Amino acid sequence: MSTEILINSASYETRIALVENDHLVEFHIQRPSEKGLIGNIYKGRVVRVLPGMQAAFIDIGLERTGFLYVDDIYISMTELEQRLLGQEQQPCGKYNSTSSSPDNEIYRVSGMNIEDLLREGQDITVQVGKEPMGTKGARLTCHITLPCRNLVFMPLTDHIGISRKIEDETLRQTLRARIEELRPAGTGFIVRTVAEYADMEELEADMEFLLHLWDEIQDSAFSSSSPSLIYEDLDITFRSVRDLFTADVNTLVVDDKNTYEKLLHFIKIFAPDLQHRIVYYQEAAPLFEAHGIEMEISRVIEKKVWLRSGGYIIIETTEALTVIDVNTGRFVGKNDLEETIFKTNMEAVKEIAYQLRLRNIGGIIIIDFIDMDDELHREELFASFKEAVKKDKSRINILKLTEFGLVQMTRKRSCENLNQLLCEPCHYCEGEGRLKSRRTICYEIFRKVAKDAQKFKGSMVTLTVHSRIADMLLKEEEHVTLELERNIKKRLTIIPTNNLHIEKYELTWQN
Repeated sequence: MSTEILINSASYETRIALVENDHLVEFHIQRPSEKGLIGNIYKGRVVRVLPGMQAAFIDIGLERTGFLYVDDIYISMTELEQRLLGQEQQPCGKYNSTSSSPDNEIYRVSGMNIEDLLREGQDITVQVGKEPMGTKGARLTCHITLPCRNLVFMPLTDHIGISRKIEDETLRQTLRARIEELRPAGTGFIVRTVAEYADMEELEADMEFLLHLWDEIQDSAFSSSSPSLIYEDLDITFRSVRDLFTADVNTLVVDDKNTYEKLLHFIKIFAPDLQHRIVYYQEAAPLFEAHGIEMEISRVIEKKVWLRSGGYIIIETTEALTVIDVNTGRFVGKNDLEETIFKTNMEAVKEIAYQLRLRNIGGIIIIDFIDMDDELHREELFASFKEAVKKDKSRINILKLTEFGLVQMTRKRSCENLNQLLCEPCHYCEGEGRLKSRRTICYEIFRKVAKDAQKFKGSMVTLTVHSRIADMLLKEEEHVTLELERNIKKRLTIIPTNNLHIEKYELTWQN
C-alpha cells in the first residue's frame, strides 16, 4: 500500500493530508487564529466546585473556563491528608519522580466527592484532554501524558502499556521487559506502534528526553503564577511527523521551504532513518490540487455521500451525537429486494468507516442501516463493520446491531470534526438548516395585516418583502391578496427587495 503525508503550509493555515493509495483518509488543519489546545499543560485555579455534577471549573487563562471531573483528579496522599484536615496544601500534580516515599505517590482518587478534594481558589496543574466545543470549555485532566516518537510518558501513573496494534505476543513481552528495566519506579509508559522496530538505545533516548521534559514542566509549574501556560504541545506540523510519519509512510511532501528545513532538523533528532523520505515540493501546480486533495476536501462538508452502486448515506451531526442513514437511492439491484438491501448495506459499511475517520466524527454515533430479515446477513454486516474500523486510530466501541437495524457506537472525540472546523452556522437560518416555506410566510403576512388593520385608520398599507415572497403574493396567492384588500377595505402595495431576510417583512400604514 502506498502511503503519503502531504503538508500544505502557509502563514495563515497549515493543512495535513494522509493519503493511502491516492485516497485521502485523514485531514488535519490548524490556523494561527484557532490554534489547538490538546496536550497543553496549564497551572490553573479552581474557580467553582460543583458537588451536584462532581466537577469543577478551572481558570486556565482562556476565554472560557475548563472543566475537570472528579475521576480525572490525581492527588498525593500528603495532599489528601492536608485537604481533609483543612490544612494548607501544595498545587495538585507537583510530583517528585525520584522520591520513593509513599507520601509523595500520586493517587487517582475514586469513591471520594470532589468537594473533599478541591476548593475554590486552589492552584492545580492540568492538561487539556479535549478542545473547547461549541459553548463548552476545554475538558481537563490531572492525568498528564507526554508523547514522544516511540513512547508516551505518564509521570503520575505506575503502568506499562503496549500498543494494541503490536500483535506479536513475544514482541510485546520483550518491549514490556525493556521498559520495566529502564523506567524509574512509580512512573508509567505506553509503547507506541512505531516502537515495534525500535532498539534499546532509541527507547532509552526517548525516555531520557521525556523525564527531562517532565522535570522542566514541574519547575515551571512551581515558579509560575496561575493561571498560566506551562507547557505547549508541538504544532500540527511536528505532531504529524511524530504521530503519522512511520516506516509504513513512503514519502512526506511539504510545499514550504522553511517548514521543510525545520522538519529535516526535527526528524534528524527523533527518526534519522526517515529523513530521506521528506521531499520539498517545488512544482508550479499547488500541492493539494496536483494530488486531487482539494476536490476531496470540498466533499467532506456535504451531508449526502453517494455510493458506487447508486445508494447513498446521509450524515447529520448535532452537538451531542451524529446520525448516519443508509438508503438504496438509485440502486435497484438485479435479483431480489433482500439481496439489494444487503449489497447496499455492505457498501455503506466501508464508506461509513472511511467517513468517520476522514471527517473526524466523534462522540455518540447512530447508524441506521436498511432493515434486513436474514440473520446471517445481519451478522456478516456487523463483522464487516468491526473489521472496517480497525485502521482508525481513535478508540471505538461498537454495540451489536439492533432488531431495528441500528448500530450504536462511540468514537473518541478530542476536537471538533471537519464540518465544524471548516463551516459555521448559517447566518440566514441561524444554524437550523431549514427555513419557513414561502407559502407559510405569505399566510403569516395575511394574518398580520388582517389583525393590524383594525388598529390603523389609514386607507393604504405598504408591504416590503423579499422578492421571492412578493412573487408568490402577486401570482400563486393573488386571489387571497385581492380578497384581503376587500376584507380590510384598504389598498395593499407590495414592494419587493433582496435586502431583507426571506422570513422578514415590513408593514407601513398610511392615510
